[in-house]
Amino acid sequence: MQVTQIGAAFASAAPSAAGSWLGEHLGFEVAVDLGWYVSTRHPDQALSVDFVQHDHETWVEPATGVRGTMLALVVTDVDAEHDRLVAAGVPLLKRLVTEPWGQRRMQVAGPDGLVIELVQPVAPDPEWMAAQGLPS
Repeated sequence: MQVTQIGAAFASAAPSAAGSWLGEHLGFEVAVDLGWYVSTRHPDQALSVDFVQHDHETWVEPATGVRGTMLALVVTDVDAEHDRLVAAGVPLLKRLVTEPWGQRRMQVAGPDGLVIELVQPVAPDPEWMAAQGLPS
């Protein structure tokens, strides 16, 4: 299989507003807005995030047991993104934290209950890695 682009689609009560939120806060560009369907693209990556009206005939019923959704984006400076999003009034769900496995991350509330996680790779804690049986 040869993958040329990565994308995700999310059910939304307000696809146009959700697409605009990604543009305002995460730098995505709205490529298509049909009202019931919005497709966004990130200019730096081959990544698309789409929103479909949750009750539109094209959207299937969600699978049993699926709860919540997170969109994780790897960034170069998570501290700067944290400060920018907090200043913009975006609700913070998880404060900045440096994880022993080699991530500095945070989470904010995106549109329609979508959790947005921003992650920056950092050096892992060698002791934690050794305790997990992982090479450091």
